[in-house]
Amino acid sequence: MGNGHVVYSSLVLFPILAAATLLTSSRKVTICVQYDSITTDGELAELCDRLRGAAAIGFDTEFVSEHSYRPELCLIQIAAPGTLAVIDPQKIEDVRPFWQLLSEPDHQTIVHAGREEFLFCRHAIQQRPHRLFDVQIAAGLIGLEYPAAYGTLIARLLDKKVAKGETRTDWRRRPLTQRQLEYALLDVIHLQELRDLLCARLEELGRLAWFETEIETWQQELEEYDDRENWFRVSGTSGLSPRGHATVRELWRWREAVAARRNSPVKRILRDDLIVELARRGTADVKRIKAIRGLERGDLQRHIPALSAAIEKALNLDDDQLPRLERRPPPRQLNVLAQFLTTALNNICRAEGIAPSIVGTVQDLRELLAFRLQVPGVNPEPPALARGWRAELVGDRIQELLEGKQAIRIEDPMSEQPLRFVPYP
Repeated sequence: MGNGHVVYSSLVLFPILAAATLLTSSRKVTICVQYDSITTDGELAELCDRLRGAAAIGFDTEFVSEHSYRPELCLIQIAAPGTLAVIDPQKIEDVRPFWQLLSEPDHQTIVHAGREEFLFCRHAIQQRPHRLFDVQIAAGLIGLEYPAAYGTLIARLLDKKVAKGETRTDWRRRPLTQRQLEYALLDVIHLQELRDLLCARLEELGRLAWFETEIETWQQELEEYDDRENWFRVSGTSGLSPRGHATVRELWRWREAVAARRNSPVKRILRDDLIVELARRGTADVKRIKAIRGLERGDLQRHIPALSAAIEKALNLDDDQLPRLERRPPPRQLNVLAQFLTTALNNICRAEGIAPSIVGTVQDLRELLAFRLQVPGVNPEPPALARGWRAELVGDRIQELLEGKQAIRIEDPMSEQPLRFVPYP
């Protein structure tokens, strides 16, 4: 198993650390650390065996997403008690043993802004990391900004500064420099310390259950997004007929299949505006398709028959097979009320010590108002602000405003929380 050393600006307690010079926590701290460089399947197996006894495993990844269908995994950094390691997926034939380890019980998995980390694990083994703890989500629930960068959390909670400088690194290139490895390892060495502080604060505020609900919902939503056909996210489709939407769906499916096969970003295969233009014209005639400006590229010309076939399939669908997207604009009054209530929501969140952006948006308020006021055509399922801890914190108060049981009063225009909810009348 390869060994390396890295110098970083922080303090972390691993038994394998080699000592160095320590300054005050508000200044830079330089410590020389020993880490394991994992470049073979055998070394990976040995690392996984060692990590199985850990109570917590913090990890992060470096990836490049702009050149492939899915983000290309380039590096995995791991921090656990007694272990600091870097896995090089470009040199290891099968990284799945690591993802399998993360899915096993008896440990907690710690990440920061772990969307891609979650998806890497899911795509590899179709399972979740066990007991995921995302420090970014936890930070929002104790009143720090959301979403907060890793360096922001280090500064706010640990009074330390994380060095920057490799944000535009092409992590696919080898060999990686010592500076690049330093940057990568800095993303994991503080994760357990952050988790401990955030857990203590969540428990103090009585919000551990809120966090558990939030992290579960977050994972469910990621899985649902990953599984469903997101053709309706093609930009510019408003105003299309149901038949036009069916054409967008078929062209989206074709684009996804080609992009996956070629491992290419989807919009390099066919841009959204061209999909919409094809749907708007509503013809499978090859000559008319070829005449569309933007389809003259040689690689696209080769795909004209496939585009025609996808459009033809949509045109031949029965009416009951067409997608039905209910996109009724909300009543104008709801927009006015939602904008007004955004100020009230922000005031509540500041008073309660929670990040407003993790609680809800203007759109969430519109959905709550439509649900509470029983606007025709609204989804009958309670929206986010009418469920769980969000209802307890915000939704129920807004309901009392709508029923005239409470009013908002300006108590002190110069205070940090100038608004106050008071009984009415």
